Amino acid sequence: MRFSELEGARVGVWGAGREIGSFADQLARRLPATPILVAAFDVPPDEDVRETLKAPNARVVCGSEVLEALSKCEVVVRSPGVPVHRPELGALRESGAIVTTATALWLAERGGEGVIGVTGTKGKSTTAALLAHLAREAGQTVALAGNIGAPALDLLDAEPAQVTVVELSSYHIADLEVGPQVALVTNLFREHTDWHGSEENYRTDKLRLLDLPGVRVRVLNGRDPGLSAAFAAGGIAAPLLTGRRADRHAPGVPLDFSVEMNTYGVPDGWNVHDEMVLLRGVPVVSVDALPLRGVHNALNLCGALAALEAFGVSAPPLPESLAGFRALPHRLEPVAERNGVLWVNDSVSTTPESTLAALASFPDREVVLIAGGQDRGQDYAELGLALAEARTSVIGVPSTGPRLLVAARAAGLEPARTLQAAGLEEAVRIAGGLAGEGAVVLLSPAAPSYDHYRDFEERGERFRALAGS
Repeated sequence: MRFSELEGARVGVWGAGREIGSFADQLARRLPATPILVAAFDVPPDEDVRETLKAPNARVVCGSEVLEALSKCEVVVRSPGVPVHRPELGALRESGAIVTTATALWLAERGGEGVIGVTGTKGKSTTAALLAHLAREAGQTVALAGNIGAPALDLLDAEPAQVTVVELSSYHIADLEVGPQVALVTNLFREHTDWHGSEENYRTDKLRLLDLPGVRVRVLNGRDPGLSAAFAAGGIAAPLLTGRRADRHAPGVPLDFSVEMNTYGVPDGWNVHDEMVLLRGVPVVSVDALPLRGVHNALNLCGALAALEAFGVSAPPLPESLAGFRALPHRLEPVAERNGVLWVNDSVSTTPESTLAALASFPDREVVLIAGGQDRGQDYAELGLALAEARTSVIGVPSTGPRLLVAARAAGLEPARTLQAAGLEEAVRIAGGLAGEGAVVLLSPAAPSYDHYRDFEERGERFRALAGS
């Protein structure tokens, strides 16, 4: 469904946030005869939201009233935080209601034309930001929207840019009807199983981006084991390892073979090897010359360059075009340097895989790791082994910190290097005493933050304040 097709419909919203606010604003200005009739919430909102939603006559409901109230609506626009697999949403669909998001309405309005969509368990924000930056450096007009940048529907107010980069979470993709012209997937780890209901649902919801109407080119990280495994299910060869075109696919991923497959992280595409970024085997730029630390970020750059190429825009000169690019907050972000110790905020690392990448970004320095957070059943065996092999001191914080310490000790890390802290404040105090000159104190939690903080940003801000004090 397109935004312009809402005129005259009975509309409800479920949840709040930036996207719903943008939707309400656009609806009130563009289709004033189509008000929001129902505003549904899981828990009562802190204040009367009708003014915010520009819907003074909306019925505000929560809890057991939600399904009955929304069943009278023809269209329900959900906040991305409302899980698409909830039975209430299934019941609404069965009754004939259209369930969608503001981002989906905007993508359908554009037909995906001129859009590069970026998703992945990790690296999607950095890759999207790199893409937007490189496109501007290549002389294109650029818009950046989605999880970073403006809410997608806000772009209705501007002339379409030559390149629009949209960062898409699995929360967005789960019920998209139209995809972007170029669809980029950075990697695929276990994540967000509480929202999706299962790891299988999460993977399916992520990968459905690749086969949506409107997608002309798929850009995939050929080095990522999670993506390779998804396509190799059932013993079928993974297309990610076969080069720039796919000839096979996994059960449950019904790829349209007329759509081009462009892979990076492989020898015949944009790749990282021997500390160099290469294009089809030809060195382009040294990893050391890049503004972002770590091989994983060099691969994010490769993904951005591959997507730009797939879009038909030539890469600007490297590394000159990256001179003005800066790392996003909470992503290997240096926040303090005291007594020769560098304090680095990587609060966005909510999986063991992303913490492994963060550790690999400091190969020549002693690292004191602070890790732990919400328990989502993470498997810490591989991370524990890496900590033991590098003899990395690790400070565990609730709730998963104790499990990580057990995994590290089981892998052979000396107990003296595994310490438990009651919280981030104590962990920072302990780390300050452990780290010698030239060391790095790294907050890379390998777990979400919701057990103690509103989100990873709040956790990162708290670490920044503690590290600088």
